[in-house]
Amino acid sequence: MNATTMARRIVREYGETYAHEAGIRPRNTPAPLYQVLVLCVLLSAPIRATTAVAAARELFAAGLRTPRAMAGSGWQDRVDALGRAHYRRYDESTATALGDGARLLLDRWHGDLRALREEAGGDRARVRELVQEVPRIGPTGADVFCRETQAVWPELRPFVDARVREAASGVGLPRTPKALAGLVPPHDFTRLADGLVRVSLSPDAADRLRAA
Repeated sequence: MNATTMARRIVREYGETYAHEAGIRPRNTPAPLYQVLVLCVLLSAPIRATTAVAAARELFAAGLRTPRAMAGSGWQDRVDALGRAHYRRYDESTATALGDGARLLLDRWHGDLRALREEAGGDRARVRELVQEVPRIGPTGADVFCRETQAVWPELRPFVDARVREAASGVGLPRTPKALAGLVPPHDFTRLADGLVRVSLSPDAADRLRAA
């Protein structure tokens, strides 16, 4: 199987983005950008990705889809939403981080991450640096943010992190962003990147793909 065929198969079989799974429709508007950030906060804890996605869905179902709604919510309401998704051990600290992060966004960027984008001036490294000012988000969370947001912020594309590169090598695909991006249409690149992450988290996915 050549690289293009392999990449397209990964997109087809594993390419649901984490944002889509969380019920987020990526657009360059304040609410969905904030929802991606919330997802990144949740994925930054050492917890299963499926649990983090479920927690995002519970928060959004509770109406906490914007920084203003999150900042105005009660701490216990946030803890309860996380608990419904079985986001255990980190529920209380994450509830605090979400409230603090929402207030930071309102104060620093008026609740609109497009202002962060403007401050970064098209510099991907600066985007990563600014995102890490949000409580709980470190380098891993910043990578997730860039990976998910490149669908609507083209200056970030093609973005791959260490996990994507490692998974790509494991199935015989190139490791460099430019080479990976050449395997699929631009609108599918986020799906390829997230698909490779999913392959890396599945114990037999890489073997099954290589054996086909």
